[in-house]
Amino acid sequence: MPVTTVTSREFNHDAAAAKRAAKSGPVHITNRGELEAVLLSAEDYHKLTAKVEHITDLLTYPAVAEIDFELVRSKDKAREVHF
Repeated sequence: MPVTTVTSREFNHDAAAAKRAAKSGPVHITNRGELEAVLLSAEDYHKLTAKVEHITDLLTYPAVAEIDFELVRSKDKAREVHF
């Protein structure tokens, strides 16, 4: 996934070109040489913000019953608690 870098000025003059470039990868928008923003395609944005399942949800799947795992208790001493 190629990264395209454009200056703020280039972005302001041709936002459509930046949007086209975002279809093939992130577009870094710089201001005075410093990264200021990143433009992503809607598809890439949705991948980043997709709901992450909790482990408890994953353990309810029938295929999980076939997975063997062992819980091992730590032999470390309990830590002292200061209030």
